[in-house]
Amino acid sequence: MTLPLIESHPEQLGGLDPAAIANCVDECLACARACSVCADACLSERDPASLVHCIRTDLDCADLCATTARVLSRRTGTQSVVGTLLQACAQACRACADECERHAARHRHCALCAEACRGCADACQQLRDHLVGSGE
Repeated sequence: MTLPLIESHPEQLGGLDPAAIANCVDECLACARACSVCADACLSERDPASLVHCIRTDLDCADLCATTARVLSRRTGTQSVVGTLLQACAQACRACADECERHAARHRHCALCAEACRGCADACQQLRDHLVGSGE
């Protein structure tokens, strides 16, 4: 559903491929969802105190991913803001993936979250690279 919505917008963001934008929005939303679930699951574990850093990282990542998806969906036309946001989102996703991977052997939700974070980081980086390459 995201691609048809992006394609229906009368303005195109910096000549970027609508499919790349839609993919990034979808990856960001999936990651935000995974991070929120992971944070909640961490809070339900037997020793949530040992997962405090993971929970905080999950919540930060979820917020950045949701914000990135919203800004990309709006087509603000401010490429420098979009590029900076994509960079921040990719960085947050990589940090969250690293933290979740520390707990992945014991907690499946952390393994799944790390996977979603890596996918989102890749999508954000690819879109940012294209944005910079198109003359940001």
